[in-house]
Amino acid sequence: MKYATLGKTDIRVSRICVGCMSFGTPSEDFHLWTLDERATYEMVKHALDLGVNFFDTANCYSHGTSELFLGTAIKCLGIKREDVVLASKVYFNEGKLSREAILREIEGTLQRLQTDYIDLYQIHRFDYDTPIEETMETLNMLVRQGKVRAIGASAMYGYQFMNMQHVAEQNGWTLFSTLQNHYNLIYREDERELIPIADQFGVSRIPYSPLAGGHLSHQGWESGSKRSNTDKNIRSKYDPEKENNLEIISRVGELAERLGVSMAQVALAWHFKRGVTAPIVGATNMKHFDDAVKSIDLVLTDEDTTFLEELYRPHRISGAYAPQK
Repeated sequence: MKYATLGKTDIRVSRICVGCMSFGTPSEDFHLWTLDERATYEMVKHALDLGVNFFDTANCYSHGTSELFLGTAIKCLGIKREDVVLASKVYFNEGKLSREAILREIEGTLQRLQTDYIDLYQIHRFDYDTPIEETMETLNMLVRQGKVRAIGASAMYGYQFMNMQHVAEQNGWTLFSTLQNHYNLIYREDERELIPIADQFGVSRIPYSPLAGGHLSHQGWESGSKRSNTDKNIRSKYDPEKENNLEIISRVGELAERLGVSMAQVALAWHFKRGVTAPIVGATNMKHFDDAVKSIDLVLTDEDTTFLEELYRPHRISGAYAPQK
């Protein structure tokens, strides 16, 4: 396993992050394909055995049971707290990113994860209802209290990320160290503004959906998996540009065959070529983590990268929330 430092912090993470949206009690109003507590334990153990130390979850994943299952697995495995990097998120809750909401939600997250601090606490979306100053001051308060080591942002528009960083700078508050945005070979809209701004601030990029919900790991559109059959969110993100997406997926398959590796390895290696610190890989099967780890040592050439990218056409925005009219 290879490791990297998050932003300008001293937090060292594996180059692959475990996406814990795959963990938690299945439900009709969240996801039906998530892993139960026992299966979560086995997946966490396997990831740790591979040298992965970075886990990303959220207070809303499976109504909090993702955090609960992850915290329980780490405790039952007897892992020292300092040997894992735990990341969680706040926003999809009452009050979104208000001071009251953040202070309430961090306590629930700490309790479910069975820890007294979070290594990386991220805002899950931009909150149009709360002043930026209130959000950034509250996040800074958590850092000063020792409940959070570093903060990060997820999907939003470039100007919003820039404004939040500037507010923190002007007031001497903690800046974002990471950006967890929607990014993969079939969704690259953030290359226009958000990614360059993050790079300007020396922020580490840890994108979600690096395999586009599994689309980039196999030829064709449908995989027949339980997630593919039941996840409406994936369909809303990728189905509208299906024709162009299939052209790119075909290129991934062609390059994978030429290099003698899996399509997932090619799709993840592209992230490293594009400066990503640690793509967040969700999995419900151990072999998926095995495959992801192998991608770290796969180095794509400039010619390979052009071959993968050149067919891409602009997509509609997916991830950042536009203001409601």
